[in-house]
Amino acid sequence: MTEPLRLGIAGLGTVGAGVVKIVRKQAKLLEARTGRRIEISAVSARDRQKDRGVNLANYDWEDDAVVLAKRDDIDIFVELMGGSDGPAKAATEAALAAGKDVVTANKALLAIHGQALAEAAEAAGRVIRFEAAVAGGIPVIKALTEGLAGNEITRVMGVMNGTCNYILTRMESEGLGYNALFDECARLGFLEADPQLDVGGIDAAHKLAILSAIAFGTQPDFDGVEIEGIERISLEDIRQAADMGYRIKLLGVAARSPRGLVQRMQPCLVPAGSPIGQLEGGTNMVVIEGDAVDQIVLRGPGAGEGPTASAVMGDICDLARGLRIPTFGIPATQLETMPAALTGMPAPYYLRMALMDKPGALAKVAAILGDAGISIDRMRQYGHTNNTAPILIVTHKTTRAALDMALSAFEKTDVVASEPVTLRIEEV
Repeated sequence: MTEPLRLGIAGLGTVGAGVVKIVRKQAKLLEARTGRRIEISAVSARDRQKDRGVNLANYDWEDDAVVLAKRDDIDIFVELMGGSDGPAKAATEAALAAGKDVVTANKALLAIHGQALAEAAEAAGRVIRFEAAVAGGIPVIKALTEGLAGNEITRVMGVMNGTCNYILTRMESEGLGYNALFDECARLGFLEADPQLDVGGIDAAHKLAILSAIAFGTQPDFDGVEIEGIERISLEDIRQAADMGYRIKLLGVAARSPRGLVQRMQPCLVPAGSPIGQLEGGTNMVVIEGDAVDQIVLRGPGAGEGPTASAVMGDICDLARGLRIPTFGIPATQLETMPAALTGMPAPYYLRMALMDKPGALAKVAAILGDAGISIDRMRQYGHTNNTAPILIVTHKTTRAALDMALSAFEKTDVVASEPVTLRIEEV
């Protein structure tokens, strides 16, 4: 008779409790699909007394996740605590050293320490699975490592933070400003304990670094991701983008270039009619382009108890079936180190700024752009006040380096009244 697969779950928040619920509710279905009974041996969390909406009385309790990770009666250590360091890292390392496989939803841990953990896992003959770390219930990791294994991936892009997408789409549909919607998200519990992880683009950048490693066979390089959040996006930007046939999204893009690996997580204008442009609310979307498959679009819930616990259980079921592949798709020792191509590929840019209301102001701006090698596709002046003249400029394709040169020159003039807002226009 096949031995049961025994789990030790560290972290009993929304996702951890969701995993316990699935194991209890779907026991017969899981056994039928995997050929093994899946059981929980022990759990660990900070507060034993907290009501998590699920009965934990039948499971041993460990106050220390590291102790849980080393127990002889678990086969898989399920890490759902979060955080790039501290208990999550220590317990994951302990589990691998003790001969356990690991399933985690911890994007920060893998984006920052993924290479070292992958090497440790593979040296010990163990497996790390992490479908739940990227895009919640969307099986994007499985798509890249398995379904698209026969493709040379050319580009990965997507909307990978539901909170940011919720704010941006509500700004457009309700005419509400960023600050009001930030406060709304805080009241609804949509924000991380550190809100900058969400609105600052850091959470989504962790996910992009993981996808890049799998897609391009490179070592995870979170430090190489260019990150910009959505804090400076105004209702005026939303309206101007819509008027030109675009919507603003916090968009992650990863691709190889002649200069190295491009990884960007930043607000961009995308065509309103594109799949990403039509994405509403807290939904996530990942677009993968490969030489054989062309383009596929994966869309679904990016967070929440059910979708994320579903992804965790998918990994557990794969291990129960005996599916064992390297952490990032190819052996960790074969992952390339690739320089970060921080300037990216040329693209059109949207610029919004306010000029001092004085003769020759617009001519100075146009001259600075020309000196930087940037040509103007269209320009609009609107909402003239007594002191300033707001203008909107859309450039032809240019590099970020050229744009930065122009922005630096703007600072030295006496005609630009406010720091320009610049947004890349991405064709998707």
